[in-house]
Amino acid sequence: MTQDELKKAAAIAALDYIVDDTIVGVGTGSTVNHFIDGLATIRSRIRGAVSSSEASSARLAAHGIPVFDLNGIEEIPVYVDGADEIDARFCMIKGGGGALTREKIVAAVSHRFVCICDATKLVGTLGRFPLPVEVVPMAGSHVSRALTRLGGQPRVRENFVTDNGNLIIDVSGLVITDPLALEAQINQIVGVVTNGLFAARGADVLLLADSGGVERRVRDANMTATRT
Repeated sequence: MTQDELKKAAAIAALDYIVDDTIVGVGTGSTVNHFIDGLATIRSRIRGAVSSSEASSARLAAHGIPVFDLNGIEEIPVYVDGADEIDARFCMIKGGGGALTREKIVAAVSHRFVCICDATKLVGTLGRFPLPVEVVPMAGSHVSRALTRLGGQPRVRENFVTDNGNLIIDVSGLVITDPLALEAQINQIVGVVTNGLFAARGADVLLLADSGGVERRVRDANMTATRT
């Protein structure tokens, strides 16, 4: 199977977690695009969606799926999104597509986070994928210097502006052994909107696709992942 076929397999498996007659949280990215296309086949079963990006909102609307403003929604039972990297504790690096802030907001108000990805995204230690950091434009240089002091190699993403009108600084060279602590530390830098570490609110379910099929893993109350 190609990597795109693996992404599609993981995305379609996520349809099993959709709760009828509810609003679905929808992330951003190539794997999520497959999920949106699959969601369209059961759109009569859901009320609509809350999206983490303008791109996903447009794709949902093109399928005739109503897109709601999060401010008008009381609860989201399930949020489905991909990851650029995920570790055994279901901590993630996200934001390769630049939608990390809205992704983090939707994930924060959702009861269950279902992560969909192919097996190449599962890593022993986070950091091989550059960590995206969303930054208020006037603070770009200040934040870059602070990230350098943390041992990273920051680089402003060229010709890119987030849906929120901000910059993305991609930080390479990090070996992230304590994602929860680093997430909090980077978020304390003045000018940072948020960073792409999803540790304080990691995934609850991981659907991991490889040539043998889709493996389902669930995180328990002790943050231990088990296969199902």
